Amino acid sequence: MNWVLLIIAGLFEVGFATCLGKAKEATGNATLFWYSGFLICLAISMVLLVKVTKTLPIGTSYTVWTGIGAVGSVLVGIFIFKEPATFWRMFFITTLIASIIGLKVVSQ
Repeated sequence: MNWVLLIIAGLFEVGFATCLGKAKEATGNATLFWYSGFLICLAISMVLLVKVTKTLPIGTSYTVWTGIGAVGSVLVGIFIFKEPATFWRMFFITTLIASIIGLKVVSQ
C-alpha cells in the first residue's frame, strides 16, 4: 500500500510542477487559480511522502518520489507545454524510469 501512496505522492509532485508552468503563462485571476493548485498539490504530495517514509527507507522513497516527479514533469512539458521530445531526452527519461523500477525491485 505504501508504494501506491508513494506513486500518488509523485503524481501530485507532477501536479504542482504543472501548476507552476501554467501560472507562468496565466494572467489575472487565472494566476491565482494555478498558484492555489500548486499549494494544494504540494501539501498533498508532502503529506503522502511523510506518511510513506514511516515504513519505507527515506533514500528509496525520496528518490522514487523525485524520479516520478521528474519523469512526469518532462512528459507534461512535452505533451502540454510543447517542449521538444529529442532522442536524448527520451533516452535519459527511459534510463530514469528503469532506475526507479530497479529501486522498487531491490527495496524490501
